Amino acid sequence: MKAEGRVFRYGDNVDTDVIIPARYLNTSDKKELASHCMEDIDSGFVKSVQRGDIIVAGKNFGCGSSREHAPIAIKESGVSCVIATTFARIFFRNSINIGLPILECPEASQEIQKGDKVSVDFSTGEIFDETTGKKYKAEPFPPFMQNLIAAGGLVPYIKENY
Repeated sequence: MKAEGRVFRYGDNVDTDVIIPARYLNTSDKKELASHCMEDIDSGFVKSVQRGDIIVAGKNFGCGSSREHAPIAIKESGVSCVIATTFARIFFRNSINIGLPILECPEASQEIQKGDKVSVDFSTGEIFDETTGKKYKAEPFPPFMQNLIAAGGLVPYIKENY
């Protein structure tokens, strides 16, 4: 599994309230959630994000409430991967459950800049900043998690395999 796209960059402690503001939690429609993704931290995000783009952030990405809406909004907006120094544990689990690939890589999250073109190989954990030519190494997902993400998340994986 691979991803490739332009980078949207954010800092530390990006919480679920700015990923998808609480005022939009009255819907479970994925497209509606995506249409408000990141709007309180980056009003231009939904207008400029393209399928395959990548979010790079600092420490504790996805902190705050345990809403699954946050990774759903990110994935549905077209983002193919989130790279951060660290993730809030519940966001990490919710992301895997819905099939959003996320990687922890402190060096990449500090050095990759907004607008850089980045490719990611999830089987090896290699992150390549095509803009600067620099390579980074994150811990690759174990095969089971790669299969779960490739299936689109936990529910599709279970339906497909059991």
